[in-house]
Amino acid sequence: MSDRPPAAASKPPMRILITAGPTREYIDTVRYLSNDSSGRMGVAIAVAAQQRGHRVTLIHGPLQVAVPPELNTVSVVSAAEMLTACVDAWPQHDALIMAAAVADYRPAARLDHKHKKTATPLTLELAPTADILARLGREARPDQALIGFALEDRDPRAAAERKLQSKNLDAIVLNAPSAIAAASSSVEILERNGAWRSLPESDKALTAIHIVELAERCTAMKMRPRPDSV
Repeated sequence: MSDRPPAAASKPPMRILITAGPTREYIDTVRYLSNDSSGRMGVAIAVAAQQRGHRVTLIHGPLQVAVPPELNTVSVVSAAEMLTACVDAWPQHDALIMAAAVADYRPAARLDHKHKKTATPLTLELAPTADILARLGREARPDQALIGFALEDRDPRAAAERKLQSKNLDAIVLNAPSAIAAASSSVEILERNGAWRSLPESDKALTAIHIVELAERCTAMKMRPRPDSV
């Protein structure tokens, strides 16, 4: 657990949309494509945000961690279901923290029965899933803040910077594959027009507080009156 209490936010409460966990893309009635994400980081962010007085909606895939019953949650399975839930919820929120590990590909066709094993090789055709973060970035209002996650193992900062720009993000949180399903991790944070900032290895509950504070800061910047409007 964190050794730092999630103090109440100094600003008015926000409405924060948070995603967590993996998605499952079914091949047939029992087999699916997925990843090892536990959802621990996204759930920790949702808990920290609520403890700081914000109104939270947590949209999550199949989780390996418990969700406190007091959280407002929407459970989904596939990337398509997460897209629909996020598009429906996004207009009612001030900020998005996209911590889910959404599958990049799905089977081009799903069988309506269990595929029987044979002695011959099986070729599986895959199609890309919808890019949820890019869609929400395109549809964001000027006063809505978006924070994405990047998990990279090659040229990580450059890849994260490209993602921040291409998806219209206000900030991005970079971590490594070792963070998947782990209780702790070290992350790097880049805000738009800012410099990289590294957080030390720590329990994800503590990292979550930093990320909620990041969302508060990004949202405050988006809501700040422009000089020509004062």
